[in-house]
Amino acid sequence: MTEQTSQKNQAQALDGIRVLDLGTFVAGPFCTTILAEFGAEVIKVEPPGTGDSLRRFGTHTDCGDTLMWLNESRNKKCVTLNLRDPKGQEVLKRLAARSDVIVENYRPGVLERWGLPWEEIQRLNPRAILVRISAYGQEGPYRGRPGFARVAHAFSGLAYLAGEPGRTPVTPGSTSLADYGSGLYGAVGVLLALRARESTGVGQVVDLALYESMFRVLDEMVPVYQQTGMVRERQGADTVNVVPHSHYQTRDGKWVAIACTNDKIFARLAAVMGEPELAAPERWGPVGHRLAERAAVNARVASWAASIDCADLLARCDAGGVPAATLYSVADIFEDPQYALRENIKTVPSRAGPVAVQNVIPKLSGTPGGIKWLGPALGEHNDAVFQELLGMTAGELDAMREAGIM
Repeated sequence: MTEQTSQKNQAQALDGIRVLDLGTFVAGPFCTTILAEFGAEVIKVEPPGTGDSLRRFGTHTDCGDTLMWLNESRNKKCVTLNLRDPKGQEVLKRLAARSDVIVENYRPGVLERWGLPWEEIQRLNPRAILVRISAYGQEGPYRGRPGFARVAHAFSGLAYLAGEPGRTPVTPGSTSLADYGSGLYGAVGVLLALRARESTGVGQVVDLALYESMFRVLDEMVPVYQQTGMVRERQGADTVNVVPHSHYQTRDGKWVAIACTNDKIFARLAAVMGEPELAAPERWGPVGHRLAERAAVNARVASWAASIDCADLLARCDAGGVPAATLYSVADIFEDPQYALRENIKTVPSRAGPVAVQNVIPKLSGTPGGIKWLGPALGEHNDAVFQELLGMTAGELDAMREAGIM
């Protein structure tokens, strides 16, 4: 039995849940991708002819769509509808009436222009759950402003922290980080709303601003500012409340992360370095002493790291119970045995040939997720969805194609 057949026959956590994906680019579609990975039937609606702009974003392939599209549209059924046409809007309503979840990530008001406000969704399907991800949320003075992840990083306070002190703020990792974070929170919202529906029998709106997922993960910055007035500034690779907790270069030119989050771990590091006296109470043993002499502590650790090769440093830290890791490139990830054992990378057949993608997380022992296929062609599932789900005839579909509705 192949893995794909096994996945088809094994129960999944979201079997029987139908999701209507009206999103574009990353945030909304990533939310529905998570749901699709765990068994939900996701029907992605795209404009005829052009499709989702994600098909053209990223590295292009011979099949005409990008690797970004193939990766992030896994397990979805793709249909086309012109939602600016009244007939297309009528079909959309029929799909909404038969869906458990509807996900969109346009500026507030777009869904209303398509004739599908929340009130209409409730009338058509009282059990439906509507996920709305927008730059600033569905209310407030900025609700109508456009925004992408980079703007969300700026507005959330995240980008202000990224970079070296006194230098230009940099991109905090992936430029799409807020899209992925908001998509994840959107999926959490769906699961919460589905759970509530079990007892109430009715759906609700999940309203999420793109910046909010990044703002939520800024640890203690909000209470610290409210209580003390302190504004956290850029610290490069360092961390505000502990030291040494940074990146250090080894003798062979590699970079490692070392994380001493408390006094006990620093004592272990001092022993590993062959200088246990550094952790004495009158020296740098207490975190307050280390913070007061941050530059000196970092310089001492950096000097030690520069005196040995990366593999030796990691072996010593591992033996001494000090958290440390190499700063990996994607090439390093492909060669690492931990990634291999956890099957974090999966090669999946696609229209562009075999493509390696990030595998599904988290791992569920009883109802695991899986990847059944990568991003489909534009309108690949038109006939299957419209005929099987809505009962439309071949003649009706031909007429819609002739009119440019599909």
